[in-house]
Amino acid sequence: MQIFPPNNGSGRGYQTLEAPAESFEQQPPNNWKGVFNISSYTQYFNVDTDVVINRLISSFHPTAGDFFNKIEANPDLYGLIWITTTLVFMLSCFGNFATYLMQKHTDGTTTWSFDVGYVNVAASGIYGYAIAVPMAFYFLLQYLGSNASLIRFWCMWGYSLSIFMPTALHHALLL
Repeated sequence: MQIFPPNNGSGRGYQTLEAPAESFEQQPPNNWKGVFNISSYTQYFNVDTDVVINRLISSFHPTAGDFFNKIEANPDLYGLIWITTTLVFMLSCFGNFATYLMQKHTDGTTTWSFDVGYVNVAASGIYGYAIAVPMAFYFLLQYLGSNASLIRFWCMWGYSLSIFMPTALHHALLL
């Protein structure tokens, strides 16, 4: 990643986030200013394609026991963000397709029209489910005295939602 704008008065051009300029100070993530700083979240997206694919495959068979070992050392938010976003767009597209097929079945002159409202409904449902349920478990376990990690819950929950992608595709193909 690069910092924009390229010419910030220092004349040094583009600067990478790995070597910040002297005027930029990294904020600690446990400070409120760190919550709004993008660089405090880079540690949760520090995964490569092989790790993500390995975690996705392991999430399809979680009873084997190796999924939790894989996320223990380096939990990430990649699964939470990208799997839920993929689900939102898949569900909204398939919802529109199902509506079109039902209208085409009853009225043969129906033309395709994309209803953006499906994106809002899918985003509210999927993102709400993916964020609120792990938070509820986290607060419940904190209340019960357990030492739980919210990032691990979000990582586990995000990857566990990957099973719904082939399920949604299979359901759409059955229409």
